[in-house]
Amino acid sequence: MSTIEEQLKALREETLASLKQITAENEKEMQDLRVSVLGKKGSLTEILKGMKDVSAEMRPIIGKHVNEARDVLTAAFEEIAKLLEEKKVAAQLASESIDVTLPGRPVATGHRHVLTQTSEEIEDIFIGMGYQVVDGFEVEQDYYNFERMNLPKDHPARDMQDTFYITEEILLRTHTSPVQARAMDAHDFSKGPLKMISPGRVFRRDTDDATHSHQFHQIEGLVVGKNISMADLQGTLQLIVQKMFGEERQIRLRPSYFPFTEPSVEVDVSCFKCGGEGCNVCKKTGWIEIMGAGMVHPRVLEMSGIDATVYSGFAFGLGQ
Repeated sequence: MSTIEEQLKALREETLASLKQITAENEKEMQDLRVSVLGKKGSLTEILKGMKDVSAEMRPIIGKHVNEARDVLTAAFEEIAKLLEEKKVAAQLASESIDVTLPGRPVATGHRHVLTQTSEEIEDIFIGMGYQVVDGFEVEQDYYNFERMNLPKDHPARDMQDTFYITEEILLRTHTSPVQARAMDAHDFSKGPLKMISPGRVFRRDTDDATHSHQFHQIEGLVVGKNISMADLQGTLQLIVQKMFGEERQIRLRPSYFPFTEPSVEVDVSCFKCGGEGCNVCKKTGWIEIMGAGMVHPRVLEMSGIDATVYSGFAFGLGQ
């Protein structure tokens, strides 16, 4: 065996033995070994430099052995590189394994709109006071929207509300009062008084600005029963205001006019910022107007077939 053949054999054995000692943590060691063996300045290249001393007859034989050694070593390096990569991936998967018994991550769905939050808070207050929440139609009949609210077709107060008409008798409701009319029609007063609120969207032909919108939200309330008085209305309004704005808040009632209530009042609350002293929020008055209210007009009761000499009620409404 020539000296080159011996060197090739020794190089193969030493390299293969070194590869067996390399672990996944020593991947760089494998790369360094590959360069030192198969690189341009590696051990195999150094051995090939001795080919100049080999006779012409032996060169094909020695060349074949060199190619075989290169192929064996290249395959060995590729195999160990593949094994190291598999071990690396396995270790990564093990470190990032998922415990399927852990609870899942909640999907963030955003925040509830402030109008929705406010409406739900107000509804909760009334539910706690024994009121029921009643929904109604946004597309309504003129009869329920106006006439049942003591606003006949020739009533001058209709000019107070510009309305979106779909047909001559069908419109987008201008308030949630039609819900109350339908509720009075359906309620069995022999089983007790009617206590309800009707929240929802309403529509008016207003020019949109800082304080007006063609679409906004209302919450109207209605109580009808025997011996309902103005004192009941005032006490209810005071309780509502304190629950909404704080125990220290007070209310003030001012005479007003609404076709569906008599007497009618505007409801003010003492300013939350200045406590009634006067500031820019309350326009130096110490009070902020928040809703309209009043005792249900006898005609409104009678149009639902309710005896106004036996039953009475109050109503109120606030907008957002």
